[in-house]
Amino acid sequence: MSYSQAIPPCCWAPSKSQRRDAQITRFAHQVGMEDASYADLHRYSVACLEDFWAEFWDFAQFNASDYERVLTPKDGKRMIGSRFFEGATINFAQNMLAGDADSVAVIETSEEGVVREITLAELRQRVAGAQQALHELGVGENDRVAGLMPNTVNTLVMVLATASVGAIWSACAPEFGVSGVLDRFGQIEPKILVTVTRYRYNGKIHDIGERIGEIAEALNVERVLLTNDDEIGVLPVEVARLRKLATTDAAEPAYPRFDFNHPLYIIYTSGTTGLPKCIVHSTGGTLIEHRKEHMLHCDISPGDRVLYYTSTAWMMYHWMITTRASGATLVLYDGAAVPKINADGQIDTDLLWRLVAETRTTHFGTSPKYLTLMMQAGYRPGDALDLSALRMITTSGSPLTADIFEWVYDAVKSDLCLASISGGTEMLGCFVMGNPAGPIHAGEIQVPGLGMAMAVLDERDIPVLGRDGDLVCTEPFPSMPLSFWGEGGWQRYLDTYFADRDDIWSHGDVAEMRPSGGVVITGRSDTMLKPGGVRMGPSEIYRVVDALDEIDDSLVIGYPAAGGDVDLWLFVVPAAGVTLDDGVRETIRKRLRAEASPRHVPKRILEVSEIPYTLNGKKVEKAVLQLVTGKPVKNRGSLSNPDCLDEYLQVAEVAA
Repeated sequence: MSYSQAIPPCCWAPSKSQRRDAQITRFAHQVGMEDASYADLHRYSVACLEDFWAEFWDFAQFNASDYERVLTPKDGKRMIGSRFFEGATINFAQNMLAGDADSVAVIETSEEGVVREITLAELRQRVAGAQQALHELGVGENDRVAGLMPNTVNTLVMVLATASVGAIWSACAPEFGVSGVLDRFGQIEPKILVTVTRYRYNGKIHDIGERIGEIAEALNVERVLLTNDDEIGVLPVEVARLRKLATTDAAEPAYPRFDFNHPLYIIYTSGTTGLPKCIVHSTGGTLIEHRKEHMLHCDISPGDRVLYYTSTAWMMYHWMITTRASGATLVLYDGAAVPKINADGQIDTDLLWRLVAETRTTHFGTSPKYLTLMMQAGYRPGDALDLSALRMITTSGSPLTADIFEWVYDAVKSDLCLASISGGTEMLGCFVMGNPAGPIHAGEIQVPGLGMAMAVLDERDIPVLGRDGDLVCTEPFPSMPLSFWGEGGWQRYLDTYFADRDDIWSHGDVAEMRPSGGVVITGRSDTMLKPGGVRMGPSEIYRVVDALDEIDDSLVIGYPAAGGDVDLWLFVVPAAGVTLDDGVRETIRKRLRAEASPRHVPKRILEVSEIPYTLNGKKVEKAVLQLVTGKPVKNRGSLSNPDCLDEYLQVAEVAA
């Protein structure tokens, strides 16, 4: 195969005017690289790391004091413990609330459509009121504020108010069960619990008043702060109402400045095989990393409108709301992606797309799973809706397959940047992203992020191209965690990301660098399949099996076999009306053999009624593997559908 044949067809490329007007092009001019390729710009950003971040600091024009030094190593280490922009002080809320007071800051939407628009002036006033409420409740610097909240304006107000006083925000979505909430909040000892009494999801109103009482008592919080006026029963702790405490006439909150590396958020890993890790992220590191990604990789400018389908517990919520700091209008959606619209279970397939059209959304974020559902349903939003404002679709959570690229450009819109992005809760950002000024090749993530010294290492720890290896980062970046919360948190942080390679971040993803300059994320290293010693990622199997008309969904594990080998066990959910008989099994095997390799053919193909997913929409291969091999799954509360695991145990007993 020639070099050119190794590069997939280009499915989109920006026009000359799109390249010229992109912010990444303006940034390249600023650093004297206006004629450079993206690859050259990326090399500059990691080879001259401190210069790059200093240049971006000037480019983004933060509300902050001057810094003394861009990067300060610690104890002779280049990466571990290093700090960015020491000496600088900043207030996160001030940066988020900058802009034209009369502009629309937030459009709140739900399963019923557009709820309201809120100007920046009104948002500032509401944050000022919430700041006053926190002062009344005695919340101050470094206190933890736990939010059991949906994706609404009230939640955004509380996030910004918490940041404005130097406290630390930490969230769970209201659909979490009691154990899932306590597994997270129970580790951080919050001072107050901010919550609603009920929320709407999938066409129903869900009352969580009783759950709030259990949670508040177990957490021993000082107060429960209710952000709505609904009735609630007697709670074991004192209840305060946001409306009654937020009485200030101030036009905007006070903005005391805190150290650039002051803690902002505690965010949790999914915790499917143990208690979630409590990851502490910094104010300045979060803000500058997100603004780099938004401005340079997503081309977000004042006036753009961003709708990302997410829950408040997922890192993408925090990523999405920071687009406000780049002047974007936040389109907040609270509800199911495809909600039921009647008692017969009929779903509203095009709700999110109607909201994209109605709100004139420019940047729409979703998951590959959602786009796959749309494709399988034969839905073509571009045929029925005005999506002329839409310039970018971003996806995260799992790999985006080539057939989805083709569907988007055929059924949604031919002229937009489809950016598959990948990073993690651990760094509250992305290692690999889109490039609105460059071409897109089907099945690939466009580029490594600027300032991210990403590499793919083989078993010798040598960088490789064109084959799988471990995704690592060899230089520091601003959004590295400050620590894990709790006793021994620093050592647990080191053991998680730096135990394999000294002073090199090992991310836990398996990836491949492609000849085009793009990247493919194959899977997680802890779910990597190695039949016969050959490494392969689960996504290599999913992209073939899930494309079959006979199959709705699938999950694969490497079941332990003799001699330290593994057998591939493939669990599948047949499509409606399909029976998993020998003929369907043979179809699966033939397709995998032809489109992947004989090594990808599973030894067992087993029928299940449902695939387990985390609350953030990720398949949980590791939890299934632990279950069927007799190991406990410690945190079922991290799953959106934990009851389905019982079926796997029954199926595995028969198969084994």
